[in-house]
Amino acid sequence: MIKQPLYIRIGLALYLIMFFTYLIGPLILMSITAFNSASFPQITPWEVLTFEWFPKLFSDDRILRGLKYSLFVGFFTVILSVSMGLAGALILTQIWPKLRSTYYTLIIAPILVPGVVIGISTLVFWAEINRILGFSADSFLQNGIFLTVLGQSTFIASYCMLVFVARLQRYDTGLTEAALDLGASHLQAFRKIQLPFLMPAMASSGVLAFLASFENYNTTIFTHQKFATLTIVLSQKVRLGIDPTISALAFIIVCLTVLGALIHEVRSRRVVLALANGAPVGAVTSGFKAPSFFAGNPAAYMLAAFVAIFVAIIAFAQVYNPEPAKKAYTAQKRAIQQKAIDAIQQKARDKIRERQMKGPKVFDSKKKDSGSQSPGQTNFGNVFKPNNLEDAAGSKKKEEKPVGVNPGKGAFGNIWKSDSLNKVAPK
Repeated sequence: MIKQPLYIRIGLALYLIMFFTYLIGPLILMSITAFNSASFPQITPWEVLTFEWFPKLFSDDRILRGLKYSLFVGFFTVILSVSMGLAGALILTQIWPKLRSTYYTLIIAPILVPGVVIGISTLVFWAEINRILGFSADSFLQNGIFLTVLGQSTFIASYCMLVFVARLQRYDTGLTEAALDLGASHLQAFRKIQLPFLMPAMASSGVLAFLASFENYNTTIFTHQKFATLTIVLSQKVRLGIDPTISALAFIIVCLTVLGALIHEVRSRRVVLALANGAPVGAVTSGFKAPSFFAGNPAAYMLAAFVAIFVAIIAFAQVYNPEPAKKAYTAQKRAIQQKAIDAIQQKARDKIRERQMKGPKVFDSKKKDSGSQSPGQTNFGNVFKPNNLEDAAGSKKKEEKPVGVNPGKGAFGNIWKSDSLNKVAPK
């Protein structure tokens, strides 16, 4: 083996660290927030270690109902998708070679179609079928679970077919031909020879189909109707405001995923060790038996450590009481808030004291500038001065007489005098 230069090994190590941090980092951070007492999923600031979000998760009826619908839909999706994928892969191996490329393209085409398009087309297609058949609006063809299973199986079956095709490429067709030559029917040859060979692929495609169905959102959002799956419920909770119960759910899903991966890795390594030692596969796949369980199998140690940590967390949660820590944190938080309030109040008092020390502003009529006002006056003159109406009346008496107006007479002469009409009328 050629030894790589030091800078290449360092660069490769940094790349792997960044790669796995990018993949696993969000899941780890999300899982940690499930143990913080803050009402919103967060790591900083850290409040108090708590396990209260897990009981709240299991008491949330909407999440439990969505999980039930997701499992129900996933079960039927696995059955339909694996069956369709197996049939498609078998036909691909039997079809005329010149048509295989065209058939293969048509089979994997649903993978390339957006899930939104598949969801809408499934809803429209089966609504039209329901109308043509004359069924009522609440028939099984319009049931949300029925439509969701069909919509998801449309593209998940293509994933399953790819798994079966990869497995069938290593299948020796001479085994089937030999069984047929010995008098077995095609069904017997498939059931006793080809199907056992495809069992690992069936398990892999089943797991893949279930996971794809469980996390699907784009197609399910158009077909679920009143049967909201877990992904739909979580999306609705995010719109209304989330709490760490979602983090608790994420932590449980991550733990189950890691547990399943470790179990699969342990079993796979035991099969490899058995084949390397010349032992039959069935001797080591029937169950986990000591001491061979840990022999030359690092994944077994990881599985045992993971189970031990998980059990320890559960045991600690049963005896741990976060209430004293919550009270202490609340008291500390209130003290910090009160300190901030006191600082603001002291700042306001200092400003008031500073204004009082400066004193009121004194007006000097001799030093006022052109825009200043005299003492006792405003911009409206002395209109608001007491007794200004009397002063105004007195000033009117001192005004000069208008030109052409006699004392005691108006501007029209003596026309308004009582006997003026008699003097003006002709005799």
